[in-house]
Amino acid sequence: MIGRLRGTLVEKLPPEILIECGGIGYEVTMPMTSIYALPEIEQQATIYTHFVVREDAQLLYGFANKVERKLFRLLIKVNGVGPKLALAILSGMSADQFVSCVIHDDLSTIVKIPGVGKKTAERLLIEMRDRLKDWHSDVDMPMTDALPITSHNGQTRVSNAKGDAVNALVSLGYTQGQADKAVKAVYSSGMTSEDLIRDALKAML
Repeated sequence: MIGRLRGTLVEKLPPEILIECGGIGYEVTMPMTSIYALPEIEQQATIYTHFVVREDAQLLYGFANKVERKLFRLLIKVNGVGPKLALAILSGMSADQFVSCVIHDDLSTIVKIPGVGKKTAERLLIEMRDRLKDWHSDVDMPMTDALPITSHNGQTRVSNAKGDAVNALVSLGYTQGQADKAVKAVYSSGMTSEDLIRDALKAML
């Protein structure tokens, strides 16, 4: 089991990154909330990981901290929720924000996540309510309202920012039409793909 990686951040092509550790480059898929918290390209980064082995693939999912990874692991235990949907949830909101939705039975916010219909949202609220009852007492680090969301000009390819942002949103489960419309609505000159993804997700949720 690969539980943590520390190395040089080589590429960011949301929702995937490439991190080099000891001469080996690891391709890691991350939720956008975790990607926002990463340092600039060529800087040292530490990410917590969840390793999935399937018959046809070996997949590595990464998170900025143990709290995000913990919630991811709880989400994929819910019937009908796989890694892709769990990533979509964590890309649209922080761990604290999702917990708040569960506590307050906020069905309307949950159903806005791509791939989450009313029945899945209701199942999430019911099953996660019990699993999150001791959430604050057993995590090993304090939670904040959200992960730091910062942009670093130059760490993504501004020239193709719109295309990268649309591709990232499609990877998270949005349709091509939804992604195109959302990115177009928030786009302004000079924005990086991370800026666009963050603002587009915020607008759609």
